[in-house]
This record gives sequence, C-alpha cells and structure tokens, in this order.
Amino acid sequence: MSQPTEMTAIDIKEPGGPEVLVPVTVPLPTCKADEILVKNEAVGVNRPDVAQRTGHYPVPADANPLPGLEIAGEVVAVGEDAGDWKVGDKAMGLTHGGAYAEYTAVHHSHCLPWPKGFDANMAAAIPENFYTVYYNVFMRADLKAGEYFLVHGGSSGIGLAAIQLAKAKGAIVIATAGSAEKCQFCLDQGADKAINYKDEDWAEMAKDFTDSHGIDVALDMVCGPYVQQEINIMARDGRIALIAFLGGNSAEINFGRVLRDRITISGSTLRPQTNEEKALIASNLQRDFGSQMDEGKVQPYIYKTFPLEQASDAHTLMESSAHMGKIILTVG
Repeated sequence: MSQPTEMTAIDIKEPGGPEVLVPVTVPLPTCKADEILVKNEAVGVNRPDVAQRTGHYPVPADANPLPGLEIAGEVVAVGEDAGDWKVGDKAMGLTHGGAYAEYTAVHHSHCLPWPKGFDANMAAAIPENFYTVYYNVFMRADLKAGEYFLVHGGSSGIGLAAIQLAKAKGAIVIATAGSAEKCQFCLDQGADKAINYKDEDWAEMAKDFTDSHGIDVALDMVCGPYVQQEINIMARDGRIALIAFLGGNSAEINFGRVLRDRITISGSTLRPQTNEEKALIASNLQRDFGSQMDEGKVQPYIYKTFPLEQASDAHTLMESSAHMGKIILTVG
C-alpha cells in the first residue's frame, strides 16, 4: 500500500513553554539507504525534548529539527542498506530527532525489535532511557554484579531503567527520589534502598547502607553540588557517570579523594555519539538484556499517555516532575 505524502507532526513554534508545541502538516520523511521508515504507534517523551523546546538543547546540524528521540511502530519502508529489517516488522528505535510525528526515518542499526509481550507504549519507552543507562553504567562505568550502585531521580524514566538494568546485572541498588511515594515506587521497581533526598542526608544514608564500603558506581543527572558529595562516599576505584545538569553544570571539587582512591568521573549524552557508537549500544543492550526484556524481568513503567496532538500537556506533566516512570505520546 502506498504511503501518504504528508503527515502530522509536532513542531516548536518558538522557544518557550509547553504551549509552543503545535501540530503541523509536513512532508513524509525520505528514507535513506541505511534507514528504515517507521509508522509510529508510540513516542517517548524525555527531558532533552523539554530542553530543546525551551531553546537550551541545540539541535545538531545533521538532525531532524522536529522534537523527539525515540519511537515504536511498524516498518513501512526499508533502505537498500538497512540490514535485515523487512516491511511489517515491529521496531523500536533511537531517532536523531523527528519522533513527534506519524512517521520517522531511523538509522536501521539504532533500532531493535519489540521485546516479546511489549506493546507499542512499552517499546517506545526503551531506546532513549535504556540506551543511555546501558552506555553510561555498563559500557563506560563497567558496573558488575555485587557492586553498590547509586542512581539519583530513581522514579524518572532514566532512574527506572537504571534500577531495572542494575538489578538484572546483580548489583545492589540505592536510589534517591523526592517523596515517600516515589521512594516506594523505586523499591517496587527493584531498588534495595530508597532515600528521600528532600528529608534525609542521602550521601550519609547511602554510605551507611554499604556498611562503609562506599558506592562503586553512581549515575548522576543532577551534577552541581552532588558531585563532591558522591566523591566523598565512593569506594576505591569508584566510577561517577554524569549524564545531565539538573542541579547546575559547575561544581567546586576537592580532587584529593579522586587521586587517592582512583575515582573516575566520566560524562556523556547520547545524541552526539556517532552512528557506529549508537549501533554498538543497541546491539550490546540486546545481547546483554534482550532475554530479560523478553521474559518481562526488565520493562518500563508507563505513567501516562497522551495523544500526539497533546504533546504540550505531556510536557507540562514532565516539567511538574509529578510523574513516576515514563510519559508516552500515542500516534493514530
């Protein structure tokens, strides 16, 4: 069946609040040789989408300027160099922009098949958050079974992915969150310890929970003053992985413990990585955790869905931080 020539997408009218997200009619994307064209059924909503909307997340020159970084749907066209994908396959993929739309062209190697038992909403919740966590926690920080792992914002989409993957690896997971309800959510998702950072000294409580061993790996989306607090409680050869700056992008650090205890501080975001690097992240995630996703041992939690045309309402919820788990836009 022939595809339409136009589609509905969500555009950013100008930098600003959620109201600047507006439905528009645009041409259907063209599918390059190494891409697949996906008719989207669900789209993930992420913090970088909010940053792009407000003008604080510059779009790479080679990226689709429309917002959105992850999709799930049906493959409707396949480029000649797009691997083993076939029309009719169900794909979930990390997009280089352009996810807030009825159709998105995606590099074939940045996509994975839907795990068994997943619906579109669950599949769309995997690429941005789970790829990010896998890359930083396992490929870069090398989290191992039996190690103590600390994640901030444990009730967020990233936090949930980190809890689930770390537990599946056999790590001991400590999560911070901003309310008793969110802490309980972290425990329900598999965390061994949850700390309300608004009411408790998370650093002291986290170290106490390790019997003074210290944290082996920390996933930090806060940065700012958190970095020194993490350094203070890291184990020897501890690794801190920075992925965002919700608490500010500068910090005053005493490097004494960094040198003395061989602490590693690394940072990355997913979008600037090369096609080859993103492909490796996807294939390694599938290799190491694909069976756990198929068995339902690793899966996202969908907090709320909105129709694509109500992307502004989804962003309002995201910015309120009232959600636990993932916010999804449904298409069609």
